[in-house]
Order: sequence, then structure tokens, then C-alpha cells
Amino acid sequence: MTKVTAQLSVSVDGFYAGPQHTGDGDWMDSAESAAFFRVTRWVTDAMAWRERQGFTGGERDVNSDVVAESFTSAGAYVMGRRMADGGEVPWGEEPPFRAPVFVVTHRPRERLLRQGGTSFTYVTDGVASAVEQARAVAGGKNVAVAGGGSLVRQVLKAGLLDELELHVVPVVLGTGLRLFDADLDLGEKEGIELMPTRVIPTPQVTHIRYAVTGRAALVLDDRGSGGGPTTTRDV
Repeated sequence: MTKVTAQLSVSVDGFYAGPQHTGDGDWMDSAESAAFFRVTRWVTDAMAWRERQGFTGGERDVNSDVVAESFTSAGAYVMGRRMADGGEVPWGEEPPFRAPVFVVTHRPRERLLRQGGTSFTYVTDGVASAVEQARAVAGGKNVAVAGGGSLVRQVLKAGLLDELELHVVPVVLGTGLRLFDADLDLGEKEGIELMPTRVIPTPQVTHIRYAVTGRAALVLDDRGSGGGPTTTRDV
């Protein structure tokens, strides 16, 4: 069964990149880039990622297996325009996706065909439409929300995400682009409930997969009210 999935590498304090680079200058020299490459170092070191990019070397380990699994399970992708524009040149004529990619954007563009089975379709009528179009061509595999973080939040906010995998890297960044932000529009007494389904710890990163169970009210329970078991501590 096709699921809508997303995954992102984040620091312990929840950032997936440094402060957004909006001025002149090379993005590769920016604070945004430095933090992004710190939290994705485990990916670029993985043999499965390097092979998919046409590079040699890399580590064949658990992290590489996680990368390989993510490529194998995806039948189509949904992507933000900033990521698509930024990757167009580095990815070259044979991008690593090898599947249809649907780019959420406000700026129309003709469909872009690349070698190896990758195509980029630019969707201007919203994230729900992009997910629906991706699901239609995924061939029973997953629809992978490739990012960035703003797009992952949009899909989560719309209630379209079935599974979220966070790759938590043991570093504290302190500032930058945060995955979870106020634009989820949660009520004061509302949360989005997640259920852990898999945890894989490694020295470089901890992979935590969650099933997204949806929005729910935050209900005060009766612990400490005398209505049930309580725990006391002598001071």
C-alpha cells in the first residue's frame, strides 16, 4: 500500500540547516550550508548514497542500509521548488531519484525530463495536488516528501503524511532552520501524535521512524488528583 513518507536529518535541538541564506554570495559558504552538511554528513559518507550519485567510496554500514532502503521504497517524490532549483545543476543529467518528482511551486515551468527515469513536474495548485499526482504514478511504492523542511510541515499540517523518519544527529546547533515551527497552526491544546515504529542507533546518527496518527486534543489527566495511583517523594 502506498504511504506518504518524509525523512529529514536534524540536530538534537531540531534544526535541519543553519540560518537561511538570503543574500548575495555562494550558498556553499553560508551558515545555512555549514549546518546542513553537518547534519547530513552520515548520508554523504554512506556507500549507498555515493553509488547513487555516481561517486566511489563510502561506508557500507547500517547508515548505508538506511539510505538504500529509502531509495528502494520510493515510487515517486514530492519536492519544494527551492530544493529542486538548488539541485538542478549538481544532480546533472541523471539525478539520483530515478522516479517522477513533483515540485510544489507558484512559478509554472514545463516538465523537465532527465535520464535514468527521473522527471520533474511543476505543480502550481498546491501540495495536496502534488501528493495526489505522485500517488497516482508511484506504482504501489511510497510517495517520498523530499523536502525541504517547510514542505514537510505543509504536508504534515494538511494531514497527508503517514510516516515521518527523523535522523537525529548528535550535535546542538542553537539556531537555524527548524523542522517544527509555529506554522503548523496547532491550537493551544492540540498536538500531532506520533507512534515510534523503529529506532536504529549508530554513533553518527539515530534513526527514529514514526507513524503519524494525527491531530489530537491535549487532555489533562487525573494524575495527582487523588483519583488514581500517585507517586510521592519525600523531601
